[in-house]
Amino acid sequence: MKKKFILEGLGCANCASKMETAINKLTGVKEATVNFMTQKLIIDADEDRMSAIIEESEKIVKRIEPDTKIVQA
Repeated sequence: MKKKFILEGLGCANCASKMETAINKLTGVKEATVNFMTQKLIIDADEDRMSAIIEESEKIVKRIEPDTKIVQA
């Protein structure tokens, strides 16, 4: 199952890379991509774990770049 999100306020390409790496390490994630230019996050993950993965992803994003918000696309 794929979900797409907008990363509002993402201001650092290096931070986007760190977010992508950290989210890809979460249990149940098949693939996560963060595109700095389009400010999009795409998560492909197990459907039954998706809500927990989104919650953990939000924590990762806030830790790396506190002013960035995840908004469902």
